[in-house]
Amino acid sequence: MFTREEAQLLDSKDPLALLRNQFRLPTDSDGAPLLYFCGNSLGLQPVKAEEYVLREMRDWARHGVEGHLHAHFPWVRYHEFLTEPMAQVVGALPHEVIVMNTLSVNLHLMMVSFFRPTKLRHKILIEYSAFPSDRYAVESQIRYHGFNPDDSLIVLEPDKAGEYVSSEAIEEIFTQHGEEIALVLIGSVNYYTGQAYPLKQITTLARKYGCNVGFDLAHGAGNLKLNLHEIAPDFAVWCSYKYLNSGPGSLSGCFIHEQHADNFNLPRFIGWWAHDKINRFKMSPNLKLMRGAEGWQLSNPPILPMACMMASLEIFEQAGMDALYEKSGQLTGMLIQLLDSIDNPSINILSPVNRDERGAQVSIQVTNADRSIYDKISSSGIIADWREPDVIRVAPVPLYNTFEEVYNFYDTLKQILTSYE
Repeated sequence: MFTREEAQLLDSKDPLALLRNQFRLPTDSDGAPLLYFCGNSLGLQPVKAEEYVLREMRDWARHGVEGHLHAHFPWVRYHEFLTEPMAQVVGALPHEVIVMNTLSVNLHLMMVSFFRPTKLRHKILIEYSAFPSDRYAVESQIRYHGFNPDDSLIVLEPDKAGEYVSSEAIEEIFTQHGEEIALVLIGSVNYYTGQAYPLKQITTLARKYGCNVGFDLAHGAGNLKLNLHEIAPDFAVWCSYKYLNSGPGSLSGCFIHEQHADNFNLPRFIGWWAHDKINRFKMSPNLKLMRGAEGWQLSNPPILPMACMMASLEIFEQAGMDALYEKSGQLTGMLIQLLDSIDNPSINILSPVNRDERGAQVSIQVTNADRSIYDKISSSGIIADWREPDVIRVAPVPLYNTFEEVYNFYDTLKQILTSYE
């Protein structure tokens, strides 16, 4: 079992340790630092985010409308400055990625293009305990096309014992329903359990049965090594306010695989920002769609949220996803080992022990407990997350969390459980 001294030693050797200084760390009312393990819900603010937003405010004040062309980062091209670093984060080619809108909006836009139900193939496959917003969006799309979710929605259920979804369960649901499925839409990481699903296996099975396939990467982007271009789903969408640290309610990212880059006949909702950028301001009534992901844009983007995103993506470029994923595995591996050492039968770790099947989140079930145990954690200076009825979600984020902080969480939880009994 890890000791505090061993955790401190790991911190002293951590090549990413200095990245922590590039974030605003939360404090209590007295200015004392808090332990923050909620990056799976809202990432911390990059130090440079405020500076970058103020830069755009100054350019707006100085240039007015001319800021579209003469701002430090011209607004008309601003999304292009984010494309390459975002593509690196999700393992894509630059023309496969676009930053635009918000997550649910992009989810609907992608279903317009890739959910094309027929009488014989009209079902959508989602994972069990999908984030409610995804389920609401999927059900509304099913109804929009004249079908009933009771008939057209399939849920990938976990194995009989527990919350884990095995590869066998994934293969079995395709065997049963593959010929009826029009779209597979799976979250890369289950928000409740923290299980990271095998995206390559899912995509391969979807292709085998002739299904379109997309992923919601809300809990995957900036967390997992995704390799989207290689895995080759039709599309993926993600928010940027969790592991990507772009601010509350900030912009979304969208991936459309290059196999669709020049397919201008794909159904889509159209806006003027998808029109050929060279001639966009000639205001022609004749649309000329751009190739790749840019051809799904609707409107000119909001610059201030993009400035926050730029500040975060610069840090990702410094770190690299390989190094972040490596440290993340060490942090969560240490946490799981420490939790396993607690002699208390009420503790049950829902997240997989296998490193390849989890990201930064560890979901801890405390059976026969209630929210009071979480309230005690919070009053101890720890920001984590509670999910009814009995789950504490903890996400040590490699950009800004330390090994000693992981040890401190374990030590605090252990003491609380002792007093709780």
